[in-house]
Amino acid sequence: MAAQVRKTRLRTTVFLFLVLAGLSACGGKIGPPTPYLAPTPAGSQLLPVSVQPPPPAAGTTPTATCSDSLLFIQDLTIPDNTVVAPGSSLDKQWQVQNNGSCNWDARYRLHFIGGDPLGAPTEQALYPGRSGTFVVIRMTFTAPTTPGDYVSEWQAYDPLGHTFGDSFFIKISVAPTL
Repeated sequence: MAAQVRKTRLRTTVFLFLVLAGLSACGGKIGPPTPYLAPTPAGSQLLPVSVQPPPPAAGTTPTATCSDSLLFIQDLTIPDNTVVAPGSSLDKQWQVQNNGSCNWDARYRLHFIGGDPLGAPTEQALYPGRSGTFVVIRMTFTAPTTPGDYVSEWQAYDPLGHTFGDSFFIKISVAPTL
């Protein structure tokens, strides 16, 4: 019995030695775990088994989630109900504030949400905009050729595709041709 206990201890010691030797050959670093794909019956999909992320390294703090917000301040050009000539080019500028805690980068977008796009692309970039700063949003529109009242409304979207903040718009009247 004592001989068998010694053999078990010797095997365990050799096993641990080999594991430690293997780790030291790799620089002692273990990479992120590879997700395990659970076996499934034939014809069904493989579903990954969730793996917990490793804890943050010592001395680091997890990054807090920021919040997105956009506050409309004022129209800088083309006040509401401006009368414009049919087919004219319109340089519209709005002043807004990034009053959230996230900085707007290339992943942030503006989307057309209502009215008439007035010839503008229906998705545009919303950046740069550091948290707390005032930003000028500038778009070029083309007035329709048919007389009447027109509105083009826009909204900010975060990188995940969620709307945030105030929407803003251009509101014009196209004059009849004389």
